[in-house]
Amino acid sequence: MSSETTPQDLVEHALATSVADDCIAIATDTTGANLRWANNTLTTNGVSHAVDVTVVSFARVAGGVSSGSVSGSATTTAQVTALVEAADAAARAGSPAEDAADLATGEAVGDWDESPVPTDIHVFDRFAPELGEAFGRAAAGDRLLYGFVSHEHTTTYLGSTTGLRLRHVQPTGHWACTAKDGGLTRSAWVGGATRDFVDVDALGMEAELTERLRWAERQVDLPAGRYDTIMPPSAVADVMIDAYWYAGARDADDGQSVYSRRGGGTRIGERIVREGVGLFSDPARPGLESQPFVTASTSTNEQSVFDNGLPLERNDWIRDGVLTSLIQTRHSAGLTGQPVTPYVDNLVLEVDGATGGIDELVAGTERGLLLTCLWYIREVDPQSLLLTGLTRDGVYLVEGGEITGAVNNFRWNESPVELLNRFTHASATVPSFSREWGDDYFSRTATPALRIPDFNMSSVSQAR
Repeated sequence: MSSETTPQDLVEHALATSVADDCIAIATDTTGANLRWANNTLTTNGVSHAVDVTVVSFARVAGGVSSGSVSGSATTTAQVTALVEAADAAARAGSPAEDAADLATGEAVGDWDESPVPTDIHVFDRFAPELGEAFGRAAAGDRLLYGFVSHEHTTTYLGSTTGLRLRHVQPTGHWACTAKDGGLTRSAWVGGATRDFVDVDALGMEAELTERLRWAERQVDLPAGRYDTIMPPSAVADVMIDAYWYAGARDADDGQSVYSRRGGGTRIGERIVREGVGLFSDPARPGLESQPFVTASTSTNEQSVFDNGLPLERNDWIRDGVLTSLIQTRHSAGLTGQPVTPYVDNLVLEVDGATGGIDELVAGTERGLLLTCLWYIREVDPQSLLLTGLTRDGVYLVEGGEITGAVNNFRWNESPVELLNRFTHASATVPSFSREWGDDYFSRTATPALRIPDFNMSSVSQAR
């Protein structure tokens, strides 16, 4: 993109060029930086810059309003013109949209004219030297480190022919590291999310991995079965994200999910998990701040292009064990008779009165398992939200309140809704990071550790 052309220029050009009845344009300017390492050596590093534009055109057609949406990389007004022409044509050729609604109105927010906020490789200025020291410690102890760090800044500009002009800057960072012993017989993983890397401690990361490899010096084979199992915040995040992603009101109202009421409608207002459990999203949550307005490039059961620009606020999905709301567009809210509660890009799970951390849960366990994280998670049954997946990089044996070794991996089968009914102990809620979903899709979570008395390890896995 030339220095004379800004994302705001691309948005304004799209709105001025469209000949549709209404138009929404969304431009995102994303810069990124990353480091990768293997065998205690930095292997690659890089920076990236991308500008993408979505144009949504709206046309009055017989029977209602049609929409057409086209997205693509665009750094010049000529490229935006092509997107506009395609979106306008799609809108004119389309059928009336069932989710049609009046577009949000407004004016330019105070920071609309400000430039995108970039990131660069200097975001790792503190972390990188510590990582080099961690390599030295690992090599001296005959250990190998593999991992990566990534940081992005995405600045979003949304404009509409109804006067709306919105801007948001979203920092997103995550880190992950796997350690193996020199013989490659043991492995351990740690990871997390961050906004700016000032809170990421490379030496602490290496020390935690060293301890986990020490735990695995004793290897124990266990059969499939139901085990008293401690899920750390990372593993809880792995499954709670699925509980959130499948919480669409439209699917629930159609009888297609665990949130569907038998006989029709949704289970909103019913107690579906234990008392004291709260699950919510809040774009203003400290440390998990996310975009405070809707952006939708296409219409689905969980989002609507007609809702672009609607403000987002805290949505309580579960409050004190009761299903309070589901992901609602204005269209689905009209079908279910519930308030409009759109998708928010973070998730928090809290248990009333829960304190302490994993150490306290381990100390209170006579015999059981401590997981590290879950992966390859897939839905088995939408009616119960039964999930299946594998354990990964460390399943540890707890005996007499202490970690005494590591056991083999398992395939597991559980429903996150059932887990929130069966858990016996919970820790305080802390920032967490889903190994399965955090890298590419959903990194802003805060969850407790949970102790599940009869977690279903359905079969032994040969995965390492």
